[in-house]
Amino acid sequence: MSSYFDALLALLDPDVVLRADAAAVKSGASEEVLGAASVAGTFSGRARVAQLALVIGTVGAVWAPGGRPRVVFDFIIVNGKIVAIDLLADSGRLGQLDLAVLTD
Repeated sequence: MSSYFDALLALLDPDVVLRADAAAVKSGASEEVLGAASVAGTFSGRARVAQLALVIGTVGAVWAPGGRPRVVFDFIIVNGKIVAIDLLADSGRLGQLDLAVLTD
């Protein structure tokens, strides 16, 4: 396992749930993924292009090629662990989000 995979796995609750909206599913995401190892495997090698962001005032991530948000990763964190991740790719919904990309 890579150190990135291990680091991601350490952040996830063992029973984490990844859910994707219809637009994300249409782009190839699974509608639902259950469990830390499966969720981490979904992101393995792909999450490097995501940027940290504030999504409605809380920590999340965004994939924004060319500066245009295409997918938002909305995290639900309980007791320091990510318990749920919602992938949002519907352009109408993305346009309504209070979203701020965090830079170094």
